[in-house]
Amino acid sequence: MKSPVISVIVPVYKAENYLHRCVDSILAQTFTDFEVLLVDDGSPDRSGEICDEYAQKDDRVRVFHKENGGVSSARNVGIDNALGEYTIHADPDDWVEPNMLEELYKKAQEEDTDMVICDFYVNENSKQYYKSQQPTKVIDIQIVRKDFINKLHGSTCNKLVRASCYKENNIRFNESISFCEDKLFICEILKFINCVSYLNKAFYHYDQTINENSLVKRTFTERNYNDRLYVCELLKDALSYTGYTKDLEMMKSFLMIVDAFKFSNFTSKEFKKHFYEYKNNYWGMYFLSFRLKLFYYLSCIGFYRFAFNIEHYIVLVKQKLS
Repeated sequence: MKSPVISVIVPVYKAENYLHRCVDSILAQTFTDFEVLLVDDGSPDRSGEICDEYAQKDDRVRVFHKENGGVSSARNVGIDNALGEYTIHADPDDWVEPNMLEELYKKAQEEDTDMVICDFYVNENSKQYYKSQQPTKVIDIQIVRKDFINKLHGSTCNKLVRASCYKENNIRFNESISFCEDKLFICEILKFINCVSYLNKAFYHYDQTINENSLVKRTFTERNYNDRLYVCELLKDALSYTGYTKDLEMMKSFLMIVDAFKFSNFTSKEFKKHFYEYKNNYWGMYFLSFRLKLFYYLSCIGFYRFAFNIEHYIVLVKQKLS
């Protein structure tokens, strides 16, 4: 049998309530030469059964059942078994536009590229936000690498990647982490990529509300503070060859504080203890508003609760006015 052109990899865990929306949107693609790899990561609900039902109805769907090992191990099962020339990932709580694969593959063929980056949507409750992912200078791979440090989202879901780039260089998802595993994967691939293309269209819908088990909803605690510190060091190692030392420190500062500010159960004193060293690093982050730069600074020097309460009030007012 002829191998498919594109492999779509979906790690599945506790997704019975929304898995249909995701898989149906993939199977409805206008581009037809693809396969879907559903990796059931030991789900205790009906997710595994739903995966099998799809495989019985559509021969483009292949299912893999495994013991629970986390999203990185599930993605690795997918990339180890993918047959496509290109791969892309999707999370089971999200969905995609029907022309996604057609448009991305067309761009890849036109420019004979190793990676195609596109924009995406963030869906939160009844609202939808468009997120541009345009690199500063896509024809310069060094600039693209720098953009992944301090500008671009690290998700594997809005990137069509030539499979040989990671297979020939033995790049896999790090199974010891559950945060930024996709960003680390992309950053390691970038070392071996010669050409990146950008498509200024959005196809992927990143749902931030439907999955109650999502990592982005978890409280920032002492444990995941240390886990995040470990991930930041891995990212710095993966991109150390670029020589962008200052930008890597800025990336670390941002990744350490962004969720801590939103979800932390630290007191102001505890917040200062953990983040004081980053207090001056946010002023150079052009992608942050002045307000957030100021609030991050105030939080780091001991005024976290004050800054958080004001930001929370501003967000509520904006939601009421919109």
